[in-house]
Amino acid sequence: MDIGEYLRQEVMPTPFCKGCGHGILMHAILVAIDELGIDFGNMLFVSGIGCAAWIPSPHFAADTLHTTHGRPIAFATGAKLFNPELDVVVISGDGDLVSIGGNHLIHAVRRDLDVTVIMANNRVYGMTGGQLASTTPHDRITATTPGGNPERDFDTCRLVLACGAGYAARYSVAEPVNLRRVIKNALQHKGFSFVEAMTICPTQYGRMNKMPVPSQMIEELKSLCISGTRAQVMAGDAPEGKVYVGEFI
Repeated sequence: MDIGEYLRQEVMPTPFCKGCGHGILMHAILVAIDELGIDFGNMLFVSGIGCAAWIPSPHFAADTLHTTHGRPIAFATGAKLFNPELDVVVISGDGDLVSIGGNHLIHAVRRDLDVTVIMANNRVYGMTGGQLASTTPHDRITATTPGGNPERDFDTCRLVLACGAGYAARYSVAEPVNLRRVIKNALQHKGFSFVEAMTICPTQYGRMNKMPVPSQMIEELKSLCISGTRAQVMAGDAPEGKVYVGEFI
């Protein structure tokens, strides 16, 4: 397939830094939509503020809402309630959806709103200077924690599962085939569905943590991620320094 038909060519190339993982995620989303044969003209993509929010807006040749920080799910809720026939997909980052917009995320899951939320987790506030995020792993260095993050990181899949999500999955951009597969499954799920895409930010996260080369960050993701079940995610018993990936249903 040629994903160019889904993109606004006048805004290319993308604004992403060299080596950013968001391009891999964008490709996975568009291929998943194409393989499912979803009508692109009936889709609404909603994003907030941050690098990941640039995935649909301004790139997708579809209806998009680029909203205020932390509020994409609130806007998506309104759009879906007004027009239930729309296929509504929220695409944004960990800072936007969890650190700032966590309350909207919780209640969208509780309501079982029929939207798909795809969260690009690069474990840092990439666009605004590399500040600490709620998803930054313990001891990792950021612009605001030069001595290392003193806090533990947040497991968003565990949160949405605890809130009753009917579908939740997590894979990294180091596994694009699996990532595309779970995005397809999420898009077909009736009710609230959630995909966490672990991605990389060489500019703000990698260079601060001795991984300035994108391939180093990809290798770290490969070593970080291990297959897990819903029960293991809910128990929070991943080995130290590891993250469970898979479909947690």
